[in-house]
Amino acid sequence: MSEPHLEALAWAEPYPYWYDDVDEPDANDTLVRTEACDLCIVGGGYTGLWTAIIAKERDPSRDVVLIEGDTCGFGASGRNGGFVDASLTHGIANGEARFPRELAQLERLGLANLDGIEAAITRYAIDCDFERTGVIDVATTEHYVSELRDDQTLLRSLGQDVELLDRDAMHAQVHSPTYHGGLWRKDRAALVDPARLAWGLKAAAQQLGVRIYEHTKATDLERDGVGVMVTTPFGRVRAARVALCTNAFPPLLHKMKRYVIPVYDYCMVTEPLTAEQLASIGWANRQGLSDTNNQFHYYRLTQDNRILWGGYDAVYYFASKVRSEFETRPETWVKLSEHFFTAFPQLEGIHFTNVWGGAIDTCTRYCVFWDTAMHGRVAYALGYTGLGVGSTRFGAEVLVDLLDGRRTERTDLDFVKDQPIPWPPEPFRFVGIQLTRWALNREDKSGKRNLWLRGLDKMGLGFDS
Repeated sequence: MSEPHLEALAWAEPYPYWYDDVDEPDANDTLVRTEACDLCIVGGGYTGLWTAIIAKERDPSRDVVLIEGDTCGFGASGRNGGFVDASLTHGIANGEARFPRELAQLERLGLANLDGIEAAITRYAIDCDFERTGVIDVATTEHYVSELRDDQTLLRSLGQDVELLDRDAMHAQVHSPTYHGGLWRKDRAALVDPARLAWGLKAAAQQLGVRIYEHTKATDLERDGVGVMVTTPFGRVRAARVALCTNAFPPLLHKMKRYVIPVYDYCMVTEPLTAEQLASIGWANRQGLSDTNNQFHYYRLTQDNRILWGGYDAVYYFASKVRSEFETRPETWVKLSEHFFTAFPQLEGIHFTNVWGGAIDTCTRYCVFWDTAMHGRVAYALGYTGLGVGSTRFGAEVLVDLLDGRRTERTDLDFVKDQPIPWPPEPFRFVGIQLTRWALNREDKSGKRNLWLRGLDKMGLGFDS
């Protein structure tokens, strides 16, 4: 006897849906010589591309070189869910817990950052299906409804446009038997095609005069007189300043390894919904959706009315390994497919066309942090832990501030000055993460936070997936 959630995977190709596009740009040349520049950027994801654009916008005469080990947007930037959130702190609850004194300021800066992203997309004519629909945080168990009420109170006190949805109001937005309520955060988030955004940012950077080399992996970083030397397999870059934007990939500076771990996230996308299927779920306002559970799903409609469905499992591999084979995990796709049809039983019979995974850079404060090295010649931004599509632009602004030695509202923030707690060494790191995942799963089912999780909260390590 066939099982619908397994049958739905029969056609699925293990390849990111966003890359399945005839408009993917050709790769740039590999660096095969020694270049000199004012600023060298290592990494061609969102952080690196925004850093290049902002650096040139602030000073068009600045000579900027960007090197990328694969192609721009290859990593997390091109394979995420495409949620562009105004939050800089990975959600209001994490922001309130860690930066209560600066929360109102961070929320204001976050909204300005989202406005800046939209303005840049317009200015550079980036075709990335930008939709500013807002997002709904969905409670799929009764014990998480109270958290939505608390978030509504806090967000309204900050002057934000939010609407608390009871069960009926939530069902009026999207039809699913799993919903107990929702919180619609209006105008605070948008949706994009993440790969097209990355490709558009690459084109914008080149339009501004940035020299981009792809398939050019940085292998070493060292002092070079008054500047820095970046070594690659076939060439070198001599730079006055260097921005490290490598995120989940192994860092060039040893001290960075203590603060960031790669966690693998997985998602899938359906075939396009028919008009009848789309009518069966409603979703006329096309908001992004995310569970409030610790182990949460995120999901959205694409431009051609597919459903992207991802999350839940957040998988850490021993010793912080990053390997291409980890991007394939059939047991997670089976689990996600089963959860999908629990949420939308009316869509039984639909198939998934693409399944994939990728690494997210995660730190113990669950949002981006910054630091400098080599007496301010090198700066880096790391640890986005998801929600990086939006916050990477802010991360880039801070990077340019730091490298230029400018004191700004951003650099005066404790949010920017403070460092996360380092991850413990192995094997304690791996054991602790697995124990935390088990405890989070129990809390999602029971609504009770056990002794282990309460201990992490006291240490400032409150965690979700």
